[in-house]
This record gives sequence, C-alpha cells and structure tokens, in this order.
Amino acid sequence: MRREGKTQSKFLKVKCTDCENEQVVFDHAATTVQCNVCGRTLVEPRGGKAEIKSKVIEVLD
Repeated sequence: MRREGKTQSKFLKVKCTDCENEQVVFDHAATTVQCNVCGRTLVEPRGGKAEIKSKVIEVLD
C-alpha cells in the first residue's frame, strides 16, 4: 500500500569542506556526487539515503 502525501526525499545545499563551493544535491543520490570545483566526494550512495560527506547548509523543500 502506497502512502499518499509528502515524500521523505529532500534536496540539500551542501558546502565542500575543501574549497567551500556550495552545491545542491539529492539526499537519496544513486550515484557518487563530486564537487564541481575541486572534485572532492560530497555524497556516496548507500542503497537508500545517501551518506553526506560534506557540511549541510540548508534543506530545500
């Protein structure tokens, strides 16, 4: 049975810990997300909710 209503997935604004670049990522990312500036890994998939390896600045609705 499917639940109707809001999804629990969110977009997050994160800041790279190396170069401080801000980037928007999906919290259930299915692929590795790297910083667009320096290439550091920001998000790694974990079969559900992804592992965030950077600082979360804001949760976007």
